[in-house]
Amino acid sequence: MRGKFVRPPLTEKSVPLIQFPEFLENNAYQRPGNLADCNYRAMSVIEKNWQTTKPTIRERSKHMFNNDLFSDVKFVARGPNGESESKQVIPAHKFVLSISSPVFEAMFYGELAETTDSIELPDCEYDSLLELFRYIYSDEVNLSGSNVMGVLYLAKKYMVPSLTEKCTEYLQGNLDPSNVFSILPSAQKYEEKNLVDQCWKVIDKRTEKAVKSDAFATIERALLEEVVVRDTLTISEVDLFKEVMQWATKESEKRGLVADGQVKRRTLGEKIVKGIRFPVMTRGEFASVVLDSKILTLDEVSDIVKSLSSVKGT
Repeated sequence: MRGKFVRPPLTEKSVPLIQFPEFLENNAYQRPGNLADCNYRAMSVIEKNWQTTKPTIRERSKHMFNNDLFSDVKFVARGPNGESESKQVIPAHKFVLSISSPVFEAMFYGELAETTDSIELPDCEYDSLLELFRYIYSDEVNLSGSNVMGVLYLAKKYMVPSLTEKCTEYLQGNLDPSNVFSILPSAQKYEEKNLVDQCWKVIDKRTEKAVKSDAFATIERALLEEVVVRDTLTISEVDLFKEVMQWATKESEKRGLVADGQVKRRTLGEKIVKGIRFPVMTRGEFASVVLDSKILTLDEVSDIVKSLSSVKGT
């Protein structure tokens, strides 16, 4: 029968020499006080030699993303949902940013180069800026419905066309009636023709759902004008008129005005009012919906009624 074995305590002689360079400096070895300290020192050496585990420049560059190591500049951005009080910091490296963006090159190495090591960006949120930097450091980006417009803005601002393309591809792939009026204004602003064309296709094919979306109520009047004058919409004229009136009511109230007929007409402007094709409505639709809105003059009402009567007579 084998006797019970009692494990002896560690002694200086029983601890093997740990073969890490920093432990061998000056031919002196000091035993770590405990296991946690030993692990910490070992991990420090592994981190110190991180280059040896990343054979490609892409892997090494990715390792530096959002990393204080060798950082020579920091960016301060607004926190989630634009909260200015919860600012967050992203460490970065001027050289890496500059070889990816001519704007950063001018910022750090141009005639009017920044001399501060902390740059505050009040025009963007932390999540969007983080994705811009992720792409610059790794050619990877995590886009979502909540950050894509912010990332697109930064890609345009800092002249990173390949990231712009990633954003527009994402938007095209996720385009639908519920968000088309959120995406179209930015697509027009940044002159992304393919994305603009795709937006109009969605609006034309699924007009009724698109104009009933929450985003439609927030569009600028110039865009509403573009919508109303289109010949390719798939919606009845009376339903389009109702949504236009909803837009006018909300816009008037936003300006602190009482949304009566005259105010809504001024809010809409003559181009939109004239763009509505009243004569293609039925007399019942015109009488029950348009007349009650009180946005037309008596002469306009008379002319439209005559037109509707002549259409029925034929």
